[in-house]
Amino acid sequence: MASTSSLALSQALLARAISHHGSDQRISLPSSFSRASASSRRRNAASMTKLRSIRPLVRAAAVETLETSTDSSIIDKSVNSIRFLAIDAVEKAKSGHPGLPMGCAPMAHILYDEVMRYNPKNPYWFNRDRFVLSAGHGCMLLYALLHLAGYDSVLEEDLKSFRQWGSKTPGHPENFETPGIEVTTGPLGQGVANAVGLALAEKHLAARFNKPDAEVVDHYTYVILGDGCQMEGISNEAASLAGHWGLGKLIAFYDDNHISIDGDTEIAFTENVDQRFEALGWHVIWVKNGNTGYDEIRAAIKEAKTVTDKPTLIKVTTTIGYGSPNKANSYSVHGAALGEKEVEATRNNLGWPYEPFQVPDEVKSHWSRHTPEGKALESDWNATFAAYEKKYPEEAAELKSIITGELPAGWEKALPTYTPESPGDATRNLSQQCLNAIAKVVPGFLGGSADLASSNMTLLKASGDFQKATPEERNLRFGVREHGMGAICNGIALHSPGLIPYCATFFVFTDYMRGAMRISALSETGVIYVMTHDSIGLGEDGPTHQPIEHIASFRAMPNTLMFRPADGNETAGAYKIAVNKRKTPSILALSRQKLPQLPGTSMEGVAKGGYTISDDSSGNKPDVILIGTGSELEIAAQAAEVIRKEGKTVRVVSFVCWELFDEQTDEYKESVLPSGVSARVSIEAASTFGWGKIVGGKGKSIGINSFGASAPAPLLYKEFGITVEAVVDAAKSLF
Repeated sequence: MASTSSLALSQALLARAISHHGSDQRISLPSSFSRASASSRRRNAASMTKLRSIRPLVRAAAVETLETSTDSSIIDKSVNSIRFLAIDAVEKAKSGHPGLPMGCAPMAHILYDEVMRYNPKNPYWFNRDRFVLSAGHGCMLLYALLHLAGYDSVLEEDLKSFRQWGSKTPGHPENFETPGIEVTTGPLGQGVANAVGLALAEKHLAARFNKPDAEVVDHYTYVILGDGCQMEGISNEAASLAGHWGLGKLIAFYDDNHISIDGDTEIAFTENVDQRFEALGWHVIWVKNGNTGYDEIRAAIKEAKTVTDKPTLIKVTTTIGYGSPNKANSYSVHGAALGEKEVEATRNNLGWPYEPFQVPDEVKSHWSRHTPEGKALESDWNATFAAYEKKYPEEAAELKSIITGELPAGWEKALPTYTPESPGDATRNLSQQCLNAIAKVVPGFLGGSADLASSNMTLLKASGDFQKATPEERNLRFGVREHGMGAICNGIALHSPGLIPYCATFFVFTDYMRGAMRISALSETGVIYVMTHDSIGLGEDGPTHQPIEHIASFRAMPNTLMFRPADGNETAGAYKIAVNKRKTPSILALSRQKLPQLPGTSMEGVAKGGYTISDDSSGNKPDVILIGTGSELEIAAQAAEVIRKEGKTVRVVSFVCWELFDEQTDEYKESVLPSGVSARVSIEAASTFGWGKIVGGKGKSIGINSFGASAPAPLLYKEFGITVEAVVDAAKSLF
């Protein structure tokens, strides 16, 4: 049990927090208030006078609790177990963020111990509730919960190796490292956007597969986000869409502790979050006492579940670093270990006599029930699904494909094929043909564009729009929200292995969503990024819309496939790889301008990353090798014909995906780019950065190392030297 002094301290800190949000109560702070909070107390005195007359606009949670018969002393011990596992792990590592776990332990305990449905022994059970810690720096909160709940991925030795090489408890949550972690979080705001994607997936699958007599998709998505997440623009993008879509099974807990790294949030963040979320279409509840108000938290969750037509934000006012006598309610507890003396003081303050990492036996016993309960939950669901499968075999087969990630046999045969006699077209249009072909045979395929569907050519013609009233549809309308779009797609992909989301915008606007794309790569999430208007070939829109450095930058990103197809066969080949690569995101850079169907291109060649499309040499000794990608492969092919007329042998190579070429054997690489041939010329309407490793020290790279310009595309190609003549001249200089 907490000591009397700690309770006085917590109430004082809570009083300050409530006054910060406009309570009309008169607050009297006790003289025992800690030194660390003195400056905050003085600073807040003036604001209290101003705010005292302002009544809260959001109704606080009525104290109507979830059914629970748990002894309150066990709850207190359980909550403090979470706090001290976090404190001890951070202290041992001498690195980490103890403040959030100490403040959020009560709401997290109630979620994992009383509310959420999961099976600790099968973290991937399909119908589990999902939890996202958007404020990923507080990850020891999540590791402590997984440990107490009985997940094999977080044992005591894992807690003791927090933030160490090879541990299962890295410095931020990583879904690919620790079973039980749903998504990778750390960059603030990404997690809540991922949670929107998870909730969207649940709503979509429930609408498609549930029947009046059989409910096989029924789970909630919970998320904890902090002030930092709220400040990041991505969270507003995602929250706006969640409200628009009416994601009623998304419940977000806002850790309202008004402390960030630089200090009190009043230095930079004074907006009314409640009103903003209400305007975004959310139901909003305020839990005034997040430190000890267990019944308030339970009541808020119970109320949130009654609101089925909109997501819920539960603002939980907490004290960061709760229980620390000298550091609670200050930035110093946010991102650093408490220190040996303060750890001991906190143990005394909260009446915690246990050794580091020790969990009381009664707490272990209390949490141990989750293993048999979780097994029973999954067993019951399996029985439900078995009955569903007998009655609805076709729907069950589709849902099973989505759950397992097993693609329908021969699905790739649906992709279109082309010959040199096929009409030329922009690869964005050819991409649309592929998207629609895939959607007919892959049940988990869905996606959309950032308000550019008619330009990106991404509409699925056989589907309507996913909207609040039509969640079974597969066209996602993201609006002008690129960053949120990417992170939402990450959440969709991480919901189930067979959900394959794609999203689209102009290639240059990947600048707005790069953070989400990097998380795709890091978290092994196979989102397909359909990026059109891939070069100066888009023409008159000018340099603001013309990507230059973008291809090179994504080639530098680990675990990312950067495709730039030249025609229909290469576009189809890129999609074949992208759909199959479920742990690697794929980016397709597609043209606005019409391109011919080239002789020699193939889907099989795309799988190699780089391959020969024409060659009149023998003995693997061409006089020169011309290498192109995308719209410039045609230029390389035309230049080859000119050079051949002058008696030289020429090999033309499509380098559609560098990353796939790097995966090939040395023998294959030598067959395409023989080491004995140093006369190499590359051409790409983009930065030449990186091409040196392909053409070698004696080769030439033709590209654009400045910003573009506003003019018709043919003139731009001429002015920037992306021409047949330039390739021919470069080749001749190497003979």
